[in-house]
This record gives sequence, structure tokens and C-alpha cells, in this order.
Amino acid sequence: MKRPKKGFKQALTRRFRKAIALSGQQWLVLLYACCLLNFIRLLLWRFPFGKVRAQLATVSAKWTTTMPGPTISVAFIAWTVSAASRHTPGGAMCLVRALTMQLLLNHYGYAHQLHIGVTRNAQQVFEAHAWVEYEGRVIMGYLNHLDQFKRLTTAGKES
Repeated sequence: MKRPKKGFKQALTRRFRKAIALSGQQWLVLLYACCLLNFIRLLLWRFPFGKVRAQLATVSAKWTTTMPGPTISVAFIAWTVSAASRHTPGGAMCLVRALTMQLLLNHYGYAHQLHIGVTRNAQQVFEAHAWVEYEGRVIMGYLNHLDQFKRLTTAGKES
């Protein structure tokens, strides 16, 4: 059996230290991200996108935070979605990550925009992508060639 490389061991130690340093509220956000990623992935696998999106909009309208105390930052929400997606069986595609991010941003009261766009790559193959912007910056789903995507839909909570 191969021994793990030294860099792998250090990365694992860093992740462990970061995880144990999380507050109770931060652990809750991480739990939300894990559950939502898997739930949304399952919904998209089973139901049409329009129906899933309508249901998520209903949930989002009803699911608002009432917990006093320190606020959860946008950067932390993005980190939790990215971390949870790395540990989602089979991975989480951009649409699942973007919808999860949107639900969490709505929950914590952050104005944002979710974009879904399409393009054809250099080989003329159809591509679709979803990303989330906050204050004019892409916070989830960044690609170097986002400007090549024709936006089909934009949704989110306006400030």
C-alpha cells in the first residue's frame, strides 16, 4: 500500500484545523450546504428544471434567518458550498452549486444575481454554465470565458 505524500498529509491537517475552528453557526451553514447540494442534485435528476426552480423559490421565500448574533459572510458561504461540493458523491455540477449558493445567500439576506448562460466552444459544441455574482463579482462558478456565454436567465435578490 502506498504511503500518502507529505503534501497530502499537510493539506489534510490544514483542513482538519480549519474544520475544528468553526463556530456552531458556521458548522450549521456547512451542514446546510451539504444537505442542499445533495437535495438539489436529486431534485434536478428527478424533476424538470422549471419545477425545481419554482419549488426552491417557494422554499427560499419562507426560509429566512431569525438567529441573532454574528453574521455569516458571503465568502464563508461560498467556501462552504465549494467544500461541500468536493465531498458530494459524483460531484456537483455548476447548476447545483449555483442554486445552493442562491438559497444560502437568500437565507442570510445577501443581494446577488444567479446567471445561466449558453455558448458554443471552439469545436462548436454546445455548453451551458451557471454562476452567481455578488456586488458585480463572480463568487461561484467563475470561468475565464464567462463573457462568451449568452445569458438565458438572471435571477436573484436585488439590493
